[in-house]
Amino acid sequence: MHEMSVAMEVCRLAEERLSPAELPQLITVGLDVGDDSGLEPDNLLFCLEALLAAPPFRNARPDLTRCPGDVLRVTYLELDDDRPDD
Repeated sequence: MHEMSVAMEVCRLAEERLSPAELPQLITVGLDVGDDSGLEPDNLLFCLEALLAAPPFRNARPDLTRCPGDVLRVTYLELDDDRPDD
């Protein structure tokens, strides 16, 4: 199941991009997944949900968007900054 290795890489990228203090504030990871990417989106979603539920992420959720082509990209990392105006 290569979806798990892709999910692990997505988590590694989030850890690389965010500081240790920001990781627990991560609430959503946005991804574009191409129809021709060779990935099964439901399996990728399952793997990401499992990994993002564990520390250091504290129940972040994946947001997968299907698109044409062979793309696979992290589109955004949404953080909870505890501001009420969001």
